[in-house]
Amino acid sequence: MGFRSQVLRILFLIFFIITPSSLSQSNQFCDAGIGYGDSTCGTGIPSSKLLIKGGTVVNSHHQQVADVYVEDGIIVAVNPDIGVGDDVTVIDATGKFVMPGGIDPHTHLEFGFMDYVMIDDFFSGQAAALAGGTTMHIDFVIPVDGSLTAGFEAYEKKAKKACMDYGFHMAITKWDETVSREMELMVKEKGINSFKFFMAYKGALMINDELLLEGFKKCKSLGALAMVHAENGDAVYEGQKKMIELGITGPEGHALSRPAVLEGEATARAIRLADFVNTPLYVVHVMSIDAMEEIAKARKSGQRVIGEPIVSGLALDESWLWHPDFETAARYVMSPPIRKRGHDKALQAALSTGVLQLVGTDHCTFNSTQKAHGIDDFRKIPNGVNGIEERMHVVWDTMVESGQISVTDYVRLTSTECARIFNVYPRKGAILPGSDADIIILNPNSSFEITAKSHHSRLDTNVYEGRRGKGKIEVTIAGGRVVWENNQLKVAPGTGRYIQMPPFSYLFDGMDKKDADYLSSLQAPVKRAKSTT
Repeated sequence: MGFRSQVLRILFLIFFIITPSSLSQSNQFCDAGIGYGDSTCGTGIPSSKLLIKGGTVVNSHHQQVADVYVEDGIIVAVNPDIGVGDDVTVIDATGKFVMPGGIDPHTHLEFGFMDYVMIDDFFSGQAAALAGGTTMHIDFVIPVDGSLTAGFEAYEKKAKKACMDYGFHMAITKWDETVSREMELMVKEKGINSFKFFMAYKGALMINDELLLEGFKKCKSLGALAMVHAENGDAVYEGQKKMIELGITGPEGHALSRPAVLEGEATARAIRLADFVNTPLYVVHVMSIDAMEEIAKARKSGQRVIGEPIVSGLALDESWLWHPDFETAARYVMSPPIRKRGHDKALQAALSTGVLQLVGTDHCTFNSTQKAHGIDDFRKIPNGVNGIEERMHVVWDTMVESGQISVTDYVRLTSTECARIFNVYPRKGAILPGSDADIIILNPNSSFEITAKSHHSRLDTNVYEGRRGKGKIEVTIAGGRVVWENNQLKVAPGTGRYIQMPPFSYLFDGMDKKDADYLSSLQAPVKRAKSTT
């Protein structure tokens, strides 16, 4: 038996080992009438055989006109003119792009923050993602009273509603020996290979530089990627007080209290501390020229730094925060804030030239009622915007249609690079034999329109309301199942899978050599003769 056949057989067996519990979960939710589409209940098992015919198959390194043959949720072959029997479902993709499903590296589903729980849970958020062409996301586990284990268990329960593949990052909000041991447990037993440190949200999630250094050192030893929300939390706190003293209490005060210079300062500090420890660093939601330039400088010097812009930073500007209607302005409140016009274009350029590496969303949805909590004080407006459903369309329209990136670049920025960074490539992020059958079909000649009335999130607003563009995702296939077609979703809760992500991604290659070079360069300790006096 060949290696490829062995891999497919093992994956096939694993699938059927884990499927019964997924089916049980799915049936429980279906009995309660939760799901999209008449045929979804009980569909934990994917269509056994599927052929996508005649499309332009695009990977991050290559594109070709070919057919894609899928069996039992796995891509078996990618070749021109594949012949199949009558028992195979055939989808005609002639004139369209066949690409890996999107992977969103940055989401918050059913997240409790600022006295509220966001409106999208693991079913509604993931259903929205699938309708928009994203087939996997990585969510952030927040510890419970500092406990990583308790946090992980809480998110396991939340994710029982999942209808697509997902992974977890873990936030670190305090430091002691218990947390250090739990980080090791998360990496070795729970499939988490990244930890996030908040340099903002003073009095809540924010950590200091001492904790940051301890966390970076532990990440390095575990082969886990250190991530930072980079804003100077102490300065933001002062900026907020200043705005209130000036009588600026509306949403515009949010942007004014945390200017780009504070994002740039924190980004620079995190980069330098990561360099001091010699560990890779991932900067989430890069929103400003200030932060982007610090990343560019570090990467030019050879440092392993990943910069993640998000779709709202690429496509919007802060003028909405000055809108005279509070409800409209408040929907754009997020942190770091959406910046002045000009930052968006600079981030687009950085993405197209490789200074920034992939696109997330920071999907974190609070409805109008929840946002209204801060009508008299912007500090009380729950932070967050939507994007999990809109990302793939907005990035295509903003970056590909404008000629800033190629179709292969699009695949890299929305899927492949995320899979590589978080060590699940080529299982994810590729259309190759042996890869999971997470596939989208995009029609470049079709158009899309974004509205709150038509989106699949539970949110009652949309920060991209009324946006139209070219390039529509017409079909989404997740795990070999056609879940989005003809503008209809066919998904049920309980059918999603947790994807464990192993440590020591490519970002750690050669780091030990740099450590060795550093030690050999010290010329220390110096041997000195002992004094005789």
